[in-house]
Amino acid sequence: MNSPEQIRAEILRLTREYSRQTHQGNLPGYGEAARRPFSPGETVVPYAGRVFDEEEVAAAIASTLDFWLTLGPEGEAFEESLARFLGVKKSVLCNSGSSANLLAVSALSSPKLGARRLRPGDEIITVAAGFPTTVAPIVQNGFVPVFIDNDPATLNARVEDLEAAYAPGKTKAVIFAHTLGNPFNLSAVTAFCQKHELWLIEDNCDALGCLYDGKPTGSFGDLSTQSFYPPHHLTLGEGGAVNVVNSLKFKAIVESFRDWGRDCWCASGKDNTCGKRFDWQLGELPKGYDHKYIYSHLGYNLKPLDLQAAIGRAQLRKLPHFIQARIDNWNYLRRGLRDCEDVLDFMLPTHATGWSPEGFSWDASGHRTVCSWFGFLLRVKPGGPFRKEQLAQHLDQKKIGNRMLFGGNLLRQPLLIQLKKDRPEAFRVVGAMVGADKIMNEALFIGTYPGLTRPMLDYVVEVLQTFCHRQK
Repeated sequence: MNSPEQIRAEILRLTREYSRQTHQGNLPGYGEAARRPFSPGETVVPYAGRVFDEEEVAAAIASTLDFWLTLGPEGEAFEESLARFLGVKKSVLCNSGSSANLLAVSALSSPKLGARRLRPGDEIITVAAGFPTTVAPIVQNGFVPVFIDNDPATLNARVEDLEAAYAPGKTKAVIFAHTLGNPFNLSAVTAFCQKHELWLIEDNCDALGCLYDGKPTGSFGDLSTQSFYPPHHLTLGEGGAVNVVNSLKFKAIVESFRDWGRDCWCASGKDNTCGKRFDWQLGELPKGYDHKYIYSHLGYNLKPLDLQAAIGRAQLRKLPHFIQARIDNWNYLRRGLRDCEDVLDFMLPTHATGWSPEGFSWDASGHRTVCSWFGFLLRVKPGGPFRKEQLAQHLDQKKIGNRMLFGGNLLRQPLLIQLKKDRPEAFRVVGAMVGADKIMNEALFIGTYPGLTRPMLDYVVEVLQTFCHRQK
């Protein structure tokens, strides 16, 4: 009779073989996998997708065989590896990037922050064009988002508008995303936050692996967030994380909001980590009330599964290759589409002033960015021979995946139009949102993700060149 160890080894051997035979379409687009078949016009070129091999599948099965299920040893190991990669004090796993933003914003309301806690009605500066779950937690916590405009060249916040958005005694925090894998102007934003003693949350969901002055994005603010949904830089299927950059007081706060709002910081399956489980007296509870059932926040249950973290650990080992592939794919598309500059505008990294086949030119600030691109932006020039919608429809017909820049100008979305009718004081707008409207009306993006092969990229370039030149 085979031992459990022998059965397990055979299961994992067969798992790897099964994955090699059935998941070839999810392999990276570089190396040996780059030679997988591609039929132009028939094979879909996704804008993003899962990239994995047998190691992730085997990791998921191995964790399932252990049947720990809830967040446990794999989660702890993943959190340690992610924090080490980013250079932060702690990473706290959760079930999505949207939940990560909710946890990060909610953490600012904790009484444990003392005089700097946010209360209902306090203001958080954010940006108009982007993904709604950067903004939603502000409203959900009873805070007031203050919208400033986007720079349509970088897609990020116009830092020139920060001082106009600041309201003494009301403004308490800033939350911006590093949009489409382009770091926002961290020098200006961190200086602004330090000047006015504001919290800074970096929405790093689209930007894992980006650098600003050689330092990873996600390591500049007080908190930062990640998403591990399949289109992102690595995937756990679903999943996200809140990164605690410097102050470890946020670790217990974020974990509390994630874990029902409880005061106890014991990990799942562990008891009495504090050594005084039955010796606390908090609130108006009797002394000795079980610390595992004391609640300091109105929290949630936003934990992922341990098998997701097992997948993530395999993905993390490949992350440097994934990042380089995104950079290489963006550069390949940019060089291939330089003949379309008369009808299309292209994205620039923050602090870049221009592009040539030799690389970017930079402003005089001395700051430099390295973009781990989430996508390749195409902005249709106004007054040209075609509209953005026509380009999007053509790409769809040619089976080339494309997306708008998420929600466009969120102020034009039904949810905020209705919110303004219901509660005019619910948010504040600074400026005319010219950049956000340009992004909404003119921009879409295509893929740079690591699953793209050179034949796929060549096909994308050919389709775009043909369309742009035919329309002239």
